[in-house]
Amino acid sequence: MAYTTIDNPELYFQTKLYTGNYSTQSITLDGSENMQPDMIWIKERSVSGNHQLQDSVRGTNSKLMPNSNDLEGTDTNYITSFDSNGFSIGANNGINQDGVTNVAWCWKKTATAGFDIVTATGTGSAKTISHSLSAVPHVIISKEKTGSVNDWVVYHHKNTSAPETDKLILNENNATSDDSCWNDTTPTSSVFSVSGASVVNRSSSTYVYYLFSEKQGFSKFGSYTGNGNANGPFVYTGMKSSFIMLKETSGTSDWSIYDNKREPFNVADSTLEANTSDAEAVVSGRPIDILSNGFKLRGDSSYTNESGASYIYMAFAESPFVSSGGISTNAR
Repeated sequence: MAYTTIDNPELYFQTKLYTGNYSTQSITLDGSENMQPDMIWIKERSVSGNHQLQDSVRGTNSKLMPNSNDLEGTDTNYITSFDSNGFSIGANNGINQDGVTNVAWCWKKTATAGFDIVTATGTGSAKTISHSLSAVPHVIISKEKTGSVNDWVVYHHKNTSAPETDKLILNENNATSDDSCWNDTTPTSSVFSVSGASVVNRSSSTYVYYLFSEKQGFSKFGSYTGNGNANGPFVYTGMKSSFIMLKETSGTSDWSIYDNKREPFNVADSTLEANTSDAEAVVSGRPIDILSNGFKLRGDSSYTNESGASYIYMAFAESPFVSSGGISTNAR
């Protein structure tokens, strides 16, 4: 039986729902443990609007938009502080519009939970970049933040049989494509590689790279093949998930995001899309069940479960399937 290395995932990842007031707000996380987040990804739910992402390495009042290829922007009314158990925001319509409901996905940067944030200046020539995971990264998300407008590029270790030779684009619905941006080199426990391509390493531009490594019972970055019917495949993750993001790699489809706060009960069918500004919606053919040890596809949409299509996912835990003491988690 698979035992976790992290008994309480809320120390490292939490989802928070809140309503905007177009004033100052201190948003307190409501998990059983206090957590000072290092990356906060916010999306308006009840209206359309750009995703907003901030991290403690780039600092406060400095935003990127995962659904857009825009460069880093600044706003003194954005996320104004990373607090001991949450964050504070100002009167910014993208994250604090009066009466609008929002979701914030919050991560703690630590090798224990397999998450690192790295910034670097591009050279235009192939190079390696050090990280602090002390483990091989399974997902890398890169964004040029100053320089020229460019896409968010994703490395996922289950993307293809040779994932170091391919890329996905977070702000687009494109299928995976062959690309040498990772210098056709597999990441190691100390470095990852980039080519001289502008999307990851333009000379004199600055970049941020978000790196994730799987931790048993806390995070899983895998793949599955769709079967095209409502009795879809079961995907084992070894945990009850609090956040799941899915992407078809063999065809064109949006990045679908589910979480346990917007959908506390099965089936989970209220979807947000990482690559669009769309408001939250129930989309036909895309429901899933979030189970104690994985998730099950409950629709036949090409976005999540087309027959024979390939998909990747990123998932983070609400609770491990089996604790370090051998106690199994409850189902939803």
